[in-house]
Amino acid sequence: MNETVKKPSYSDAFIPVIFLIVLLSASVALFGGDSSYGPNQIALILAALVASVIGLKNGYKWKDIEQAMVDGISISLGAILILLSVGALIGTWLLSGTVPTLIYYGLQILDPSWFYAASCILCGVVAMSIGSSWTTAATIGVALIGVATGLGLSPAITAGAIISGAYFGDKLSPLSETTNLAPAVAGTDLFSHIKHMLWTTVPSFIIAIIIFVVIGLTETVDGNADNVAVLSNTLQAHFNINLAMLVPLVVLLAMAIKKVPAFPTVFIGALLGGLWAVLFQGDVVANMSGADSASWVNYLKVVWETLFNGFSIETSNAQLNDLLSRGGMSSMLNTVWLVMMALTFGAVMEKVGLLQKLLEAILKAARSTGSLITSTLLTSLGTNVIAADQYMAIVMPGRMFKEEYERRGLDSVNLSRTLEDGGTITSPLIPWNTCGAYMQSVLSVNPLDYMFYCFFNLINPLLAIIYAYLGYKILRIEPKHLMREEQTA
Repeated sequence: MNETVKKPSYSDAFIPVIFLIVLLSASVALFGGDSSYGPNQIALILAALVASVIGLKNGYKWKDIEQAMVDGISISLGAILILLSVGALIGTWLLSGTVPTLIYYGLQILDPSWFYAASCILCGVVAMSIGSSWTTAATIGVALIGVATGLGLSPAITAGAIISGAYFGDKLSPLSETTNLAPAVAGTDLFSHIKHMLWTTVPSFIIAIIIFVVIGLTETVDGNADNVAVLSNTLQAHFNINLAMLVPLVVLLAMAIKKVPAFPTVFIGALLGGLWAVLFQGDVVANMSGADSASWVNYLKVVWETLFNGFSIETSNAQLNDLLSRGGMSSMLNTVWLVMMALTFGAVMEKVGLLQKLLEAILKAARSTGSLITSTLLTSLGTNVIAADQYMAIVMPGRMFKEEYERRGLDSVNLSRTLEDGGTITSPLIPWNTCGAYMQSVLSVNPLDYMFYCFFNLINPLLAIIYAYLGYKILRIEPKHLMREEQTA
């Protein structure tokens, strides 16, 4: 660091954050549900420029700030590849009949009175098996949104149930990246971490399930049977519906369980969907080609176009047309734009020391065990808001609070659990966070609409705070300063 660089003040740290909050609030007020399709991106890049100006004032060089922006964006490249491949997968799985088949069977099996709870549990089981909330939402989640539409149920509540289940399973899965990252940062082992998380995670999930059951039992759905029959018949008329169409899903889940990296897993699933479309959905492919006669060239062209531009269909049912016409890599470009702008802002805030200054202010206010754990939760949440990435929301607070937990005689599993309760869980609730932007892309529901129905994600941090102040399931060790005194005695 240049010797002329000054440490930022608290006002320096808060100015860009307040500026961003004002702009994002204005974005929502002016553009509503369309705020994530451009307005939020402009707000984030303007806030990044404000943070840059403060950095320049304090002695940082522009080339260093610019390099931080580039480095910040580069962190997201792995996620961007996954985003693009998910877009391709949604497109080809619609073309192949995989998603229509899931919707068809879901309409026959799932009853509106317990649909939300069943969706939450199903996503929880799948996510725990494969260790990925993203893959769960892009596969089972997409189909469940379709089923909800067919049953006349709320897409926002359904999205809340999907995300609640997906993050519950992801959080407790030893295959999950965040579940491995949190104990590594805190300095504990994986299975001690998972065991300690059960105390906050399982009760939160049970409460969420009960709420979804109550909502399902009290919700009134008019014309449900007629709508289900119409959608089912239309699906059968346009697609080859049978269990063989679920093979791409089975293959993808098997690869995920075998811990094949996410990008090749999802993209192979997309390519398999294209192959399945050619083999089993010849009429659909032929209709999309617009050619008088079917040929392998036309089939290749349709699959190729679906990979980058998604699937579209015209039936007599407008509801089904809207539901099934989506996907393709191009559908993820707005999300990629949002992620890049969000990480640019977070990278500048970190580079010029503003993020660390905010965290320092929080740490000073933490005097008791309850306030320390609450501060850790709020710091992880704040990092999700400012840095827009769940990995940073785990790593940065983890590094900052680790020594303080040791000094106060708190076992490292308390820190690792809190990082997940605050960092992993809250990420999909923030529209410009990588997770929130992703969920909006695949589920087609705005985070501002579904966030209040993500009961698990909302209850878990609150329960963690209650435990902290009650001292319940807070494991203790000998404080670090006493250990040093014993070693020197």
